[in-house]
Amino acid sequence: MAIEIKAPAFPESVADGEVAAWHKQEGESVSRDELIVEIETDKVVMEVVAPEDGVITKIHAQEGDTIQSEQLLATLEQGAAGASPAVETAAAAPAASSGEDSDEDTGEGLAARLGPAARKLVEEHKLDVSRITGTGKGGRITKEDIVKYMKSDAAAGKAPEKPAAAATEALVEEAPIGPSSERVEKRVPMTRMRAKIAERLLTATQETAMLTTFNEVNMAPVMALRNKYKDQFEKTHNGTRLGFMGFFVRAACEALKRYPAVNASIDGNDIVYHGYQDVGVAVSTEDGLVVPVLRDADFMSLADVEAAIRDLGIRARDKKLTIDDMTGGTFTVSNGGVFGSLLSTPILNPPQTGILGMHKIQERPMAIDGEVVILPMMYLALSYDHRLIDGKTAVQFLVAIKDLIEDPARILLQL
Repeated sequence: MAIEIKAPAFPESVADGEVAAWHKQEGESVSRDELIVEIETDKVVMEVVAPEDGVITKIHAQEGDTIQSEQLLATLEQGAAGASPAVETAAAAPAASSGEDSDEDTGEGLAARLGPAARKLVEEHKLDVSRITGTGKGGRITKEDIVKYMKSDAAAGKAPEKPAAAATEALVEEAPIGPSSERVEKRVPMTRMRAKIAERLLTATQETAMLTTFNEVNMAPVMALRNKYKDQFEKTHNGTRLGFMGFFVRAACEALKRYPAVNASIDGNDIVYHGYQDVGVAVSTEDGLVVPVLRDADFMSLADVEAAIRDLGIRARDKKLTIDDMTGGTFTVSNGGVFGSLLSTPILNPPQTGILGMHKIQERPMAIDGEVVILPMMYLALSYDHRLIDGKTAVQFLVAIKDLIEDPARILLQL
């Protein structure tokens, strides 16, 4: 029985997607829930898995194609693996004859064992198919086999089968960095996610009256509290570690309740005041910066916040975030300090009107009661949309966060 494999249903905020990578080719067998293809949207990379055991008989959308919500991607023939005529034919080709005139010797049988993506790579780079070992069903040569062959061929110091000026992307990525007689450049298309990030950042700077105010906070009280209870905290909350983000998210929630304009958004000529605090947490990934959202963060404990942030970070790294995880948010917290940033001006995440930037903790001499004391200090930055938030409100909001962090008991007591 033929089963249609379709793209996921995209929400209204996602117009379309792009076929990022096929993990299976026509004629290859798949198992139920096995990854078949990745779809890249401007928010996340979505995985499409096999609904049943069977064989991919037809691929309807190639890598790089733009697709719509629930568009047909491939056709799956349900049943035992290896039932595909294409696979049987390809597997039988080398054994059909022997001697000098065999298909295996002429390369015709080998060519028949190439998937569409593998055939494209072979043609582009003029590779000798007879030297490549196929790991697919029936000895089929997959795209992964081609890439693996090119990398191993380069590692063995063999001469490339194509002029150096047209080296493959795989070899360029493996090329060592150092003195060279050639001035190598590499041009690659921008991913859909990176293009969308660029578009949103440009929009934020052009369509908002963005301004940033700064302050500094003494981290000694929070650090002392963390050092005192971190072991007990981790043991009590099933391995959840006590970090600094939990304190800042909770402090932000309390400050947002006092200054609702910072938790609001602009919709045309209307101001939308949100009666809840959905706090986005900026997470850096290989594909770019993503901002998953902590829903109803004002009702979460420190342990809940830390556990949720850890979970979102792992899922972001493994590309497991869903569009729902990325949608919404009334305020954002970004911690550039983990990368060593001492001071920065974070960019708004529209339609939000405020974003808090945390930075590196660094010991500095501070004047306390007429004496110079060395304290662990952190610069805080609040970028805000001046169309909605006045400077006074922004400064008071940031001071409120400073006061809560310097006396963390006030966070628990909501003072």
